[in-house]
This record gives sequence, C-alpha cells and structure tokens, in this order.
Amino acid sequence: MAIIVSHCCRRNLAPLLYSTSTRSPLKSQRYSSSSSSQAGPSLSSKATSNSKSSVFNSATAKSKSLIDDELKPLSRPLGVREKPAVRHQTKLERLKEVLTNDEAIAEQRKHLVKEAVTKGYFHDLNATRRHGGKTWIAPKVLIREEKSLYFPDIVGKSLADGSEQHTTSMCTGKISVLCLLNTKISEIHVASFTTPTLARFSEHPLFNHIQINLQSNTLKSMLVSLFLSSLRRAIPPEQHPYYLVSSQNLEYQRDAIGLTNDRVGYVYLIDENLRIRWAGCADATAEEAHALEVCTDMLVARLEKRKKEMKEKEG
Repeated sequence: MAIIVSHCCRRNLAPLLYSTSTRSPLKSQRYSSSSSSQAGPSLSSKATSNSKSSVFNSATAKSKSLIDDELKPLSRPLGVREKPAVRHQTKLERLKEVLTNDEAIAEQRKHLVKEAVTKGYFHDLNATRRHGGKTWIAPKVLIREEKSLYFPDIVGKSLADGSEQHTTSMCTGKISVLCLLNTKISEIHVASFTTPTLARFSEHPLFNHIQINLQSNTLKSMLVSLFLSSLRRAIPPEQHPYYLVSSQNLEYQRDAIGLTNDRVGYVYLIDENLRIRWAGCADATAEEAHALEVCTDMLVARLEKRKKEMKEKEG
C-alpha cells in the first residue's frame, strides 16, 4: 500500500518538477533576449553618433590643414628702411654697437631666440617639401613707391676680373632684376622667372640683370672660389661683369628681404632709387613670370620718360 501511494505521488509531482526545470531556461532566454533588444538601439545609436562626430572632426581638421597649407600672396613690402651705403660696419664697430646700444642688444636677443626656437639645422631642406620651398606668391602689380623699402647693399667679387663690386653702385640709376643664387636648383628657379624679361630687355641701356652667388657658409664659399674657372665657363661672357660671388653674412637682413630658405632662388625687381618694387621666390608660375615682365616694362618706361624730361629741361 505504501509503495502504491509513493508511486502515485511521484507521478503527480513529476510534471511540476520537470516543468520548473525545463521552463526556467526559456524564461531566462526570453528575458535576456528582451533586455538585449531594449539595450541594442541605444548602443547602436551611440556608436553611430560617435562615428559621425569622428568623421566631422577629421573633415574639419583636413580643411583647416588645407587652408593653412595654401600659398598666399606677398603681404608686405620687402627690404630695409635705411637707404644702403657702400661702406659697411666693421666687426669691431658691430661688436661695440651690440655691447653699448640697448636697441642693438634687444635686436640681438630677439634674433638669437628666434633662430634657436624656429630654425634647426635641416630647416631649409625640410621646408622644400612644402610647395618646393615657395613661401609666397609674387604680386601681380608693382609695390607702390611710397610703401616700398630698400634693398640692402651686398658686396661680392665680379666674375669678370675678381674686383669687388657693390649692388648699391650697380643698381643706382637703372632698373635691375637682381637674383640671389645658392644651389643648382636655385638657378633653375631664377631662370623660370627671368627668361621672358631678359629676352625683351637684356639689351636695354637702362636695364640691369645682376646675379649673386651668395654663400654665407665659409666652407661652401671656399669651394665656390676654387671652382671659379668652371663657373666662368658655365656663365656667358657678357654676364660676367654682372655676376658676383659673395660670402657676405645677411643674417640680420634675411627676414627683411624675405630670404627664408637658402635652397631656393629669389628674384627682386629694384628701381633706380634702390627700392624693391616686386619680388618672387622658388619656381615661377606662368602668371608670375608674366608679372615680372610687365612690371619691368612699366619701370623702364617711367625711367625713360623721366630721363627725357630732364634732358628737355637742361636743353
């Protein structure tokens, strides 16, 4: 009898026991699926918003970098404020000025800090990776005479006879296209600017084309002086009197005349009063080369007219 009762109890309780054991996983699975379905949209929306913000930030950064990397036209007149003279300060005079003049001391400190912070040993070489070393776009028109500044005097040895020549003496009273060279690539840069202008004005009596091989580094200057004979063969003979080899230190005039990179060539259009009326650097565009030709034509025509008026007054 006891055996039958126990057997019946097991049969009646079995569905309840097995149902609880089999349904609990289903309930947990349903709960987990419902909870995941509720949390899913919020997580996905957050991920989408984060991805959109990252794309927006990257696009903004790219646009800013493109704006910063864009070349801009020359924004200021180049040159020094004082009219240049043939006589330069000696090293002793310069040292005395630096030690006794407060303004010279402040200028020296400012220059040293700028050189230490902004310019390393490979600065010029690294700068050529951006726009080929070009730092501004040459102006399309002349710099106004009342706003223009003076080109500093540079002394060098003439390729013709080795005599010492000054740019101040060579440029006074004439319209001059003056080129600063330092490397072979700078010669290519300068030629890209001056070729149309020289083809038109090279024979004009009021026009000068001056090239200065500027080697401020002592070792480079010695090497250039050793190979002067090969340099004479490379330069046409008619240009030898106007080709100077100089080792002058322009450390304190570099920023004033925009000479920021020794690896590229620089071209300056200088009027009869030694004022810089136009300037270009690195490889020229077609518009820049045309602008130099047009601006040279304007200055030559004005000087011709002025000379003619002076002759008429004298007569």
